Amino acid sequence: QVQLVESGGGLAQPGGSLRLSCTASGFTFSSYAMSWARQAPGKGLEWVSGIDSDGSDTYYADSLKGRFTISRHTTRNTVYLQMNNLKPEDTAVYYCNAVRGVNNYWGQGTKVTVSS
Repeated sequence: QVQLVESGGGLAQPGGSLRLSCTASGFTFSSYAMSWARQAPGKGLEWVSGIDSDGSDTYYADSLKGRFTISRHTTRNTVYLQMNNLKPEDTAVYYCNAVRGVNNYWGQGTKVTVSS
């Protein structure tokens, strides 16, 4: 059974940091590219960041470069999203995504709220 379980969301103050985690099971994690997407209240899904299956390349939405860092730990089957200098507009539900060919899996999301 394929599972992607996100964690690490919560309430953060503007300028603060959070680290999201997504732990995978039920498929060969090291063969999948991983990414994060988010959905702000009342808005559509926005791609945030991605990382190749072997971690050699990372990608970011232009608006987030320099604040967010994606990484993966193969033996832990986990992908991370380090979010620094958080802004109120980063408030959203953050989803983890795994892709390989036609296989495309999503987690249930973790909520991030940035507010003072």
